Formats: sequence, structure tokens, C-alpha cells
Amino acid sequence: MKKSDSKVENSHKPVSGRAKGGIARKEKLTPERRSEIARNAAKARHAPSDPPELPVATHKGVLTIGDLKIPCFVLNDGRRVISGRGMTAAIGMKGRGQGIARISGLRAINSLENKALSLAIGTPIQFLGGSPKIGDPSDGFEATVLQDLCEALLIAQEQGVLTTEHEKRYAQFASMLIRSFARVGILGLVDEATGYQAVRPGDALQQYLQMLVRKELAVWAKKFPDEYYENIYKLRGWTWPGMGKNRYSVVAHYTRDLVYERMAPGLLKDLEDKSPKDEKGARENKLHQWLTGDIGDPMLASHLQSILTLQRLAIANGWGWQKFMNMVDQVMKKKGQTLDLPFSPDEGASPG
Repeated sequence: MKKSDSKVENSHKPVSGRAKGGIARKEKLTPERRSEIARNAAKARHAPSDPPELPVATHKGVLTIGDLKIPCFVLNDGRRVISGRGMTAAIGMKGRGQGIARISGLRAINSLENKALSLAIGTPIQFLGGSPKIGDPSDGFEATVLQDLCEALLIAQEQGVLTTEHEKRYAQFASMLIRSFARVGILGLVDEATGYQAVRPGDALQQYLQMLVRKELAVWAKKFPDEYYENIYKLRGWTWPGMGKNRYSVVAHYTRDLVYERMAPGLLKDLEDKSPKDEKGARENKLHQWLTGDIGDPMLASHLQSILTLQRLAIANGWGWQKFMNMVDQVMKKKGQTLDLPFSPDEGASPG
């Protein structure tokens, strides 16, 4: 018998069992439903294999750095992870937004020859157990990436890549964190070597880190409002370039006059003695960084508020620099000054 004859013969054999039921169900389906089933079957045949299982957070907590609360996790593969927004907050990056994109745009990262950090930030770790919604994956970075980011910011600062006020602030935070991490790290190593880690309080190292960060943040806290500098430019008739540009050097002399020489007798000399100029004429610290937190800082804040009030009054009346200084000399004389000091009538002049 030929094969073709066999096929014809088999096609006429009665169908029974499950096959018979399947044919019956198929005959009841509409053509559209049969097409849909065929498409789904084709997709199933060509679908890729199941993706690898995501790591799971076995431990979670909150890392406190200064006033920041940064969620952190330990995954079941041993990796320590923090969130992208935690990364941005740690370096002083303000505002809202997706942390990964904001960090990736930093010039400090894009200027690096070694692209490992950029790659790490561009490919965050996805893991389970970080989101309040069960089953939703979270994005994070290995905790060591934060230290790599800090080091990149400091390298960029040394190379002169950071130019804006925001970028310089990021570098300040990075320097603070690097020093704080190093100090906490050596304590942890000593505790481990001596066995003290078994009896020390559970949050002892984090409390020490928080103390270090708060101390350094207080040193770098912004004490002169932007308006103070902007008003000086308005009163002098200069175009205000914003805080992102370096100010005229003469503004520092105005601040010595308006602030430090009028706050307390001998204050300016004491502050300058604590922070002498180097061979290039620059000071390592800002003068206000030497003011005490309990007395000096409140006194500075009160004095600056008085200066701002006089600035606003002069600007509102259309007065220039000379009339403003006359007002200051009348109501806020330099400590030890008995006579009004003359000022050259150079309204609107550009700095030399």
C-alpha cells in the first residue's frame, strides 16, 4: 500500500477519546477565537525563557547622615544597597527627581576616563523587598558607589571641572562624607579586631557618623543669603550675574566693612588671625566659620537682617551705594568709630 493511500485511509478512521472532545470544542469556536488561540500558542513557543530571579532584601534599615534619612538594604547575595535618591541627598543635591538620571548628568562623572562609575550608575540593581508594594522591584546602588561618586567629585574639583555653586557644594559634601566614612571605618575595624563589636550598642557607629556629619555641616552652613550679594550689585548699579558666577573681589571688602567691623570691637582682626592668607592671598576658611554656634552665629544672623533691611529701604527709594552707606554709618557705626568716614561718590562705578 502506498503512503498516500495510507494517509487517506487513516483520515477516515473514527476519532475517539480526548481527540474527539477537542475537535468538538474546536467546531464550536468562532474563527476569530481560533485565530487568537493560534497566535497565543505561537507567542508561547517563541517566548524567551523566564528571566533570572531578582535578589531579595533580607535586612533593611535607615542610614542617618546629618538630617537625611536614607533607606538601605542588605540583599540575599550579600550586597549592601542604597537608593538613588539617597545618593543625591547624600551629596547635597536638592530638589526632587529621579536620582539615577540626575547623578548621571553630573560633569564630574562624564569627565572621568574610567567609565566604571558611569556604568554602575546607569545600570542600577533591581531587587525585591525594597518597595511597600509586595512584588514590585526597587532600584538601588551598591553602597560603595556612593564613595566612588564622592571620590569622582573631588577629582573633578581638583581638575577644575566643577564651576557652578551647586557643583562646588556637591564637592564639599563629598569631602565631608569621605572623611567621615574613613573615621567610622577605622573604628569598625578596631571593634572587630578587639571583639568589641559584639557588645557595643547596635547603632553606635551610625551615631558617631551622624555626629561627624552634623559638625561638618555646621561648618559649611550657608550664613549669607543670596539677597545680600544681589542687593550690593543693585546698589552699585552692576548687572547681577547670579550666584553661579564669581563675585567681584571688592565685594569681600564690602563685607568686611558692613559686617565684621560693625559686629563687635576687634572681631575682624581675631577672625583674620585665625584664618591667615596664604601666599596667593587666599584664606583656607571663611571668616564666619570661626564664629561660635551659641553666640557668634545668632549675632551674625541678626546683623545681616539689619543690613538687608537697610539695603531694601535704599533700593525701594531709588538710592545708590553712597546713600546706603551713609545710612549704615548713621545707625550701625563701626565699633570704636566716632566720626563718619568719608566715601568717594562713585555711584555706578565698576570695580577695579
